[in-house]
Amino acid sequence: MNNEVLNLWPELEWIENEKLREKTAKVWEIALERSVMTPEDLNTIPFTLLCGPDLKVTFMDHKRAVVHIARDSGRKIQEFFKSELPIDMDVLLSGAILADVGKLLEYVKDENGNAVQGSYGKYLRHPFSGVALAEECGIPPEICHIIATHAGEGNLVKRSTEAYVVHHADFMTFLPFKERLTI
Repeated sequence: MNNEVLNLWPELEWIENEKLREKTAKVWEIALERSVMTPEDLNTIPFTLLCGPDLKVTFMDHKRAVVHIARDSGRKIQEFFKSELPIDMDVLLSGAILADVGKLLEYVKDENGNAVQGSYGKYLRHPFSGVALAEECGIPPEICHIIATHAGEGNLVKRSTEAYVVHHADFMTFLPFKERLTI
């Protein structure tokens, strides 16, 4: 496993299945190789381009928060609903870690070094490019499903339980920055 990826994602260690952990890390390795974004960029650029350049929450702050919230939510679902609503924690964790990996292909840097959506990203948003990267690395379909459905594109299909958890963890840490009520 690449140290650069492990430094970005210490949460990879939470994935119990070693092969899945390695495949999940490999997706990030390939995305970083193909991206103009560096790990340092991911720790400084705003997590979304939709809230303006003054947003201080970084891409990695947001992504890691989503993984932590998804894990904690998955544990509570298991605790309270037991076998009535099963959760595969490795699928949940891998899906949460990979949900926005496609943004590394969606983003480019402008003349000032700021992250902006490139033409590739305008044609193929990150759920699509993320699934392509994941499939290239042999990520199972139940995890590709999470990547594909975590954003608004997923509103047109039925989501797995794990996909719902990641979707809501992602949006509950995005929408308040974009649309919250302030009085």
